[in-house]
Amino acid sequence: MSTTSAPPAAEGSARAVRRLRPKNLSGLGLAPFGIYVFLFLALPTILAVTTGFFDKSGNFTLSNVSALADPVVLHTFWNSIWLSALTAAVGSLVGVAICYALLGIPANSPVRTFIDAVAGVLAQFGGVMLAFLFIATIGRSSFIVTALRDAGIDIYASGMWLYDMPGIALVYIFFQIPLMVITFSPALQGLKPQWAEANLTLGGTRRTFWTKIGIPVLAPSFAASYLLLFANSFSAYATAAALASQGSQIIPLQIRAALTSETVLGRENLAGALAMGMIVVMALVMSGYSAIQRRADRWHL
Repeated sequence: MSTTSAPPAAEGSARAVRRLRPKNLSGLGLAPFGIYVFLFLALPTILAVTTGFFDKSGNFTLSNVSALADPVVLHTFWNSIWLSALTAAVGSLVGVAICYALLGIPANSPVRTFIDAVAGVLAQFGGVMLAFLFIATIGRSSFIVTALRDAGIDIYASGMWLYDMPGIALVYIFFQIPLMVITFSPALQGLKPQWAEANLTLGGTRRTFWTKIGIPVLAPSFAASYLLLFANSFSAYATAAALASQGSQIIPLQIRAALTSETVLGRENLAGALAMGMIVVMALVMSGYSAIQRRADRWHL
């Protein structure tokens, strides 16, 4: 019995190459990403947290942080939370229905490719352009609303809802649904055919497959996708700012008001304290997302 080993000359050559390779340059490939994370994530977070503990003169104070207990601020946080929870719930349910319908379409078919491409574009279609789309389509002076009004139907009879919380929720749902399609489709497609075959072999039905196998397996992925949609809605700003030019219905708009008027509630640097509150909420949500996602990944091994 013999074993195969590399020739001594080859081993020596490999060791020589390893010695010549610069050890300190091994992480340079990640340097651009690290710089990006520091400049656009870590540094703004540090500035947001630190400015909340200082006044305009640079003196340490807790007055900004205490503003988080103000009823106005608490009400704005509550608006952001329920808006995010509602739009994430609607987007998740509708997105799951679309993902389930896509199971009957081959992954390499032109129809599936087109749907995936549209979902990818619409999930990133936000900001001022999305707000303008809704204003031009169903705004107070749009052609559709004018035609409906001439026909005796006034969708604004109860008020200018498009420019308030109901309108913001409707616009958020528009990009939450395709985001759910993108994030949940891989989990649904990850259901192994062997599980369905085993269910049928043991005398199970379609109902038992979903209740005993499908839903329990997909539940962590669904929860993780929901939290991702929640975070996406909670941190959105540009769309709401374009729609609701007046008022501070949600926390990002409250931060805008604090930045343009540092005397809000009589406290300076209030924007930093509000941003710090948002960071805490986002950290809790993303921690839950990471924990659930690790559990969901067990089924994809």
